[in-house]
Amino acid sequence: MITILACVLQPSRTVRRALLFTLLFVDAGGIGSMVAAQNPAGRGAEVQRHQPVSTFVRRIHQDRRGHYWFGTNGDGILRWDGSKLESFSIKEGFGGVAVRGIVEDEKGHVWFGTERGLTRFDGCSFVNFRRADGLVGDDVWALLIDRKGVIWTGTAEGVSRFDGKAFTTFHLPESPPDPTRGVTGPRMVHCIMEDRRGRLWFATSGGAYVFDEGTLRNISEADGLCNDVVNCILEAKDGSIWFATHHNGVCRFDGTTFTHFGMDAGVEGTEAWDLFEDSRGNIWFPIENAGVYRYDGTSFDRLDETKGLTSNAIQCTFEDDDGRIWLDGHRGLFRCDGDRVVPVGRNGPLP
Repeated sequence: MITILACVLQPSRTVRRALLFTLLFVDAGGIGSMVAAQNPAGRGAEVQRHQPVSTFVRRIHQDRRGHYWFGTNGDGILRWDGSKLESFSIKEGFGGVAVRGIVEDEKGHVWFGTERGLTRFDGCSFVNFRRADGLVGDDVWALLIDRKGVIWTGTAEGVSRFDGKAFTTFHLPESPPDPTRGVTGPRMVHCIMEDRRGRLWFATSGGAYVFDEGTLRNISEADGLCNDVVNCILEAKDGSIWFATHHNGVCRFDGTTFTHFGMDAGVEGTEAWDLFEDSRGNIWFPIENAGVYRYDGTSFDRLDETKGLTSNAIQCTFEDDDGRIWLDGHRGLFRCDGDRVVPVGRNGPLP
């Protein structure tokens, strides 16, 4: 344990100066909206309105209190508590500046994976865990809490398990590094997923690994996987397993065969980063320079610049407790309003 922050959390001076407003979530036709309550109308307010909450948002989580957490790629963590937007970074005791994973345990503690280790927030303070505390590596890229409450951490140096008392290393075979990625390595894990049977899936640059009752097996292109460099794995409600890959888009495994969704299915691009299933059963995934795809079980619909999406590098899709769909990535935060995408700036959505 490295750093403990006092119970009174204070946002940084820069954020206090930049975010001089009160945000209100207003439910209008099922779509929440943020409105400014303190900024005066006029050109200055309009400039502020067009500023993103961060230039790059990677992860979104809504905790059991209803608070929203936005993990950024350089500005630490942002929290919207229903009345104000706050920012916490290293100076405020938060573990790092780049947030790649957010999960919540049964006690309501929120855990964050960053480039400087693992951070836990208990409602009052941040506690940081690093290699010196037993974590296999500090550069965290994946987080999962399994059905037994064990916290699994995927890093650039491998996988750690935390049972609430100590970290232990979970060993995976080394994979060929992918030189086309900004960050890569033979032990890097991009995603960890637990399916309904309790099997654990690990996304690597050497395909996917499945851990089932003490047995570890690899799934690769030789088995029909669309590409060995896997960024994300999802189990859908129908039990099928979806894979987002770095060089050949998205494919689905029904337990017997793989189905690749490419140009023939109306899906352009190859670099898929994330997978998400909403409460209606739609599968969402972003593809670099192509937009965000939504699959309803029959066909694909694309959200791109023609529908208001101003980012060509979305990283994550999220559904909040009210059924609103959020997107985040390069150029910040976005929300879906029907078939349109609305950028969410410092003073809320743009018109």
